[in-house]
Amino acid sequence: MTLNILFFSITIKKRKMNLQEAAQQEMVERLYEQNKDRQISMYHVM
Repeated sequence: MTLNILFFSITIKKRKMNLQEAAQQEMVERLYEQNKDRQISMYHVM
């Protein structure tokens, strides 16, 4: 009888953002929210 065991160790580190990346991320989130609101308003119109 053969017993094969495989272990994985995953480490996740939080990435530090610089000011430019943080501003870019904020803009992306704001655009995402605007598009989501637009989709909701179009859905309610129909």
